[in-house]
Parts: sequence; structure tokens; C-alpha cells
Amino acid sequence: MAFTTLRLPPYPKLVTNNRFSGIFASQFHSSALPSRLVLGSSSSCVGTLSLSINHHSSPWSSTAFTCFSQTSELSVSVDTYGSNTERVVVLVIGGGGREHALCYALQRSPSCDAVFCAPGNAGISTSGNATCIPDLDIFDSSAVISFCRKWGVGLVVVEPEAPLVSGLANDLVTAGIPTFGPSAEAAALAGSKDFMKTICHKYGIPTAKYQTFSDASAAKQYIKEQGAPIVIKADGLAAGKGVAVASTLEEAYKAVDSMLVEGIFGSAGYRVIVEEFVEGEEASFFALVDGENAIPLESAQEYKRVGDGDTDPNTGGMGAYSPAPVLTKELQNVVMESIILPTVKGMSMEGCKFVGVLYAGLMIDKKSGLPKLTEYNVRFGDSECQVLMVRLKSDLAKVMLATSRGELKGVSLKWSPGSAMVVVMASKGYPGSYEKETVIRNLEEAECVAPAVKVFHAGTAFDSDGNLIGTGGRVLGITAKGRDLEEARDKAYLAVEEINWPGGFYRQDIGWRASPQKQFSRNA
Repeated sequence: MAFTTLRLPPYPKLVTNNRFSGIFASQFHSSALPSRLVLGSSSSCVGTLSLSINHHSSPWSSTAFTCFSQTSELSVSVDTYGSNTERVVVLVIGGGGREHALCYALQRSPSCDAVFCAPGNAGISTSGNATCIPDLDIFDSSAVISFCRKWGVGLVVVEPEAPLVSGLANDLVTAGIPTFGPSAEAAALAGSKDFMKTICHKYGIPTAKYQTFSDASAAKQYIKEQGAPIVIKADGLAAGKGVAVASTLEEAYKAVDSMLVEGIFGSAGYRVIVEEFVEGEEASFFALVDGENAIPLESAQEYKRVGDGDTDPNTGGMGAYSPAPVLTKELQNVVMESIILPTVKGMSMEGCKFVGVLYAGLMIDKKSGLPKLTEYNVRFGDSECQVLMVRLKSDLAKVMLATSRGELKGVSLKWSPGSAMVVVMASKGYPGSYEKETVIRNLEEAECVAPAVKVFHAGTAFDSDGNLIGTGGRVLGITAKGRDLEEARDKAYLAVEEINWPGGFYRQDIGWRASPQKQFSRNA
């Protein structure tokens, strides 16, 4: 029986998967699962750990190994005898709620040895779902590539659209590193709404009528001709806030001025899309795409407006649930055939194949009952990702790797039955100006109020006294699974009410579209 001894470069707070400390498997380019792994450390680490695996027994329980010294060194002895199952170390790029949910799902994946997240956040770090790398510059491709090579990363999942649009996936693929995420050219589906609309027009994809403007006077003249209600969108990336649904001409003119004249969204608002208002119900549709093939994920529905009853401004999402009754199986087939597959084919014909997750924002037209595409995102939605990842039963790492390799044909996904719901807790004042660094307490108690409750972090950190604080607009996603939507909602709100955060608030009516008979009246 042969053993390989490795000396690994130092990194703090190493968190391994619950199966074995497989971050090391890719260091010696072997797909074999070690049956013995011994970690030795310098005195600056907390404890020592000896792990053993019996390949004929059930997976062993969760284990975390934490090293607090930047200069400590690990010595690993790996038995090269084992199964032929391919395993991979994953680096997740991003630091929000969807990245936390992805780390949570990846950490449970049988084919995932270890998970890094850059930059990550306080909740990801303390949950044990990933090792956070806060000092890795995700806009510096050479730094990311160097990190991947140093730590044997076999799959990079790029979530935020900004580094995708700037070409991070291009550089990773050129360096030979499997990447889940589109090229800069394909990411233009989200980076430019005008580009997305052009693809729709060229390939017959149903969407609302529109015109693009860079001149405020011309935009206002078009709005006057079309009448209200009408929709004004910033052309570029605006963190989910670049959409104004105007009920009157005056509101529409004001939205145009704010984007084109005042420049509230910077370069993202130098052009605007003026789009017809389509009355109906919004829904989110996600598909994994490998350049040629696409498979749908489960359905989900998000709540964009900040206020109960879908009032007040749009946000990046205040909650969601899955599955979404509005997206029947028949309607999902229509979306795949009329929207997703024509987009995949069109992008391929344009010479910029799409690889990654395609997030279609839909409006189910009240008049026709058919879906229209309102926008594309080239990453998961924050709220939807959280409910989808707690329901996913498939090996996420394996599926993402197949996506990056163009091997999705024949792949199917497994989902847990029942429903899941997430309630977002945001800083008071969001989506406007809000107070930061307010203390949050009782998160552990919240996760214990009922089975299948998970708190995902989107914008948290620790202050100098070790208190958890809110650092963003949307801060927490309290997610729960249940036998049906009502049970999932009851669990989620029970957990929300356990959290002690005077500086936060939440919508009290998440899920009302699917179950309108029950409302909530308590405030955070």
C-alpha cells in the first residue's frame, strides 16, 4: 500500500469537507479517495487531527480543522488506494447570500473535497461551509489563477456579474481551470439590456416592446407617445435597483432624468431601455447551460418590492419560495422551448457560447397567460438560490463540473419534495440610505426553533468586540423547508422572530401569492 507525503502551503482557517480533507487530493493529481489521511501541524494550530475512512461504510460525520496561523504548515500523508470517483476542490467567487447558499450545497456534495470562497463573509466563515479568502482580489485574474494553482482548485464558480463582465471566466478557461460562469462576451446578456433585447429580437424570443435611448429628451418624447404605465431600465449592471415601473408620465420622466441626467447608476445608466408595461405575475426561471445544452432547475418566485403587498421601490429581493405554483410544468416547458433554448442556440451562433446558470426574469402575461422575458441575469438570484440549494439533492459540484465541460446532455437533477421559503432581513432604510454596523443577536437560537431552518448571510461582519453586525442592505436570508409552503413559511417566520436585530426589518407577507389567506402582522 503506497503513501504520498505532501508539504502544503500555509493558509489560515482551513475547513475541510465532511468526507475527508480532500483539498489535498488535487495537489498530487490523483482521483483516488485516500483511505487514510493524517494532518500534522505546528504549535500555532488548534489541536491535531487524524482521519480514517472505511470505503465500505457510510460517510463519516462532519469534521472541521481550523488553523489560525498564516505561517503554519500542514503535513499530509495520503494513501492512494481508493475509489475512482472524481473529486474536486471548489473556489466560489463572491460574498453574498447566494454564495453562502452555494457553499452550503457544495460542502454537502459527495464529489467536493473542500470549498473556498473569495471574499466570503462572516456567516460563510463561521458556518464551516467554506474557507473564506477575504484578501483575494477577484478582479485580478492572475491572482485568482495563482491561488487556484497553489491550492489545486479544480472548479471555479464565478457568481458576481461584475467580474464575469470584466472577463474573469475568460482568463480562467484560458489558464485551463474549469469554470462555471460565462465569458465576458456571453455575460453581456446581463451586462447590457440592449444586447439582451437585440438577441430576443433576432432569435424570436418573446419580450416586451422597447426602445433604447441615451438622450433624455428623446426618451421622454417616446414615453409621451407610449403613455403610462411604462418601465424604464438602466442598460448596465445596477445591483438589482436599475428598474423603475412608472405609473404616471411624471414618474417616468423623473426616472429618465435620474439615470441619464443625474447619473445615479453611473456608467450603468448612460443608456436606458424604455419598455412597455406588461401586466401579469413575475417568476424566476433558472437553467444550467453548457454552451449547447440546457437543463432546468426547480421553479422559484421572488418578491422584489420592499413593502408588504408589493409596494414601494424595487430591491434585490426580499424573499422567495420554491416551487412556484405559477410556473406549472406545462409553462416551464414553454419557457424552455420559447426562451431558454433559442437563447442558447442564438448565443452559440453569435460566437459567444453561454456556460453557467442562466436566470430568466419572466412576466406571465395576464392577457395571454404566456411568459415574456423581462431580463437575463448570468448568475443565481440571491433569494431564489437559497430556497433552491436547500431543496437540491443532486451532487452540485459534479453537475457544475459537467456544465463547465459541456457534458450536461443526459444529466437530470433531483429535488427534495415539499417547499422551501426564505425571508430576507434588511437594514432599516433599505433600499435607500441605511444605518450600518448594527448588532445582530440570536442567530443560533433562530436556526434551532424548528427542523430544516438555515440562516444564510448576505452582508455581515464582526466588530472589534466580536459582535455580528449588518454591513449591507440585505443582510440575512432565513430559509426553511416544509412539507408544503405553509409549513415552510411558518418555520421561516418563527425563526425570523427569534432574531434580535433592532436595526433590521422584513416583509411580513412572503408567500402570499401562493397562499394569500394567511398574513403576518409582527414587525422585526
